[in-house]
Amino acid sequence: MTQLFSPTLLNVTDDSARHAGHAGAQPGGETHYNVEIESTAFAGKTRVEMQRAVNSALKEEFDCGLHALSIKARPA
Repeated sequence: MTQLFSPTLLNVTDDSARHAGHAGAQPGGETHYNVEIESTAFAGKTRVEMQRAVNSALKEEFDCGLHALSIKARPA
């Protein structure tokens, strides 16, 4: 994600422990994350466009067990 967006701010937090027992949760965690990202790549994009770009960049992770992602994206 850093190569694709060259973020000026990137915070990724594993929030899986809070979702234990919920749909998509796995015993080893790494299924629910919070992402805060700021990038010039988001200039002129709507909130939905920014979130779609982040989700698209993480497609492989979703295919391998990532279940939920909370995204706070904004232009730099």
